Parts: sequence; C-alpha cells; structure tokens
Amino acid sequence: QVQLVESGGGLVQPGGSLRLACAASGFTFSSYAMSWYRQAPGEERELVATLTGTGGSIKYADSVKGRFIISRDNAKSTLYLQMNSLKPEDTAVYYCTKCPNFFWCRRPDYWGQGTQVTISS
Repeated sequence: QVQLVESGGGLVQPGGSLRLACAASGFTFSSYAMSWYRQAPGEERELVATLTGTGGSIKYADSVKGRFIISRDNAKSTLYLQMNSLKPEDTAVYYCTKCPNFFWCRRPDYWGQGTQVTISS
C-alpha cells in the first residue's frame, strides 16, 4: 500500500524558512519521480517542484526558483522541500505526490494528505 505522509508545515513570517518532509512507503522509492504540489484557497492546484527517481533531473515552478530546493534521500525513502525567503503568496496546502514512473509526470498517481503552510506577519 502506497503511503505518503507530509510533515513540517506551520506558520512562518515573511522571509522565513521551512522544510517539508514526505515519508514514503509501499513502493520502491528510487524507481519513481516525486513532486510537490500546492493549492491556495480559490486557486488551482500548482506544481511546485519535481525530480526524477534518483534526483538527477529537477524542475521548479517559476514562482519558486531560487528560493525552494527539492531533494530526496532514497536510503530513507523521504522527499524534502526546503523553502526559503517565504512570501505570503506561498501560503497553501502542500502535497507530496508520486509519479507513476521514473520520470516527471503531469498526473501523479498517489497523493499525501497535505500540510498547511501559512506565511503571515
């Protein structure tokens, strides 16, 4: 059974940092690309960042380039999102997702429950 459990969300002031983690189980972690999505109230779901199964190819949304870093520790079956220089517009529920194969995908096949990230003064 595939399971994705996010952690690390919370309330942070603008300019602050936060690191999200996603503990994955139920599949061979290194064989699959992983992604972070986010959804703010009243807005469409947005792909934040994605990386291939061994982390060799990474893609970021323009809105987070230079501020966020996606990484994975395949030995620990854990996906991370380091978020720096946070802005109010980063406020959203962040979701850890699994792609159906080694490469980037447009349609993840599994989603975590999400973790709330709120950037506010």
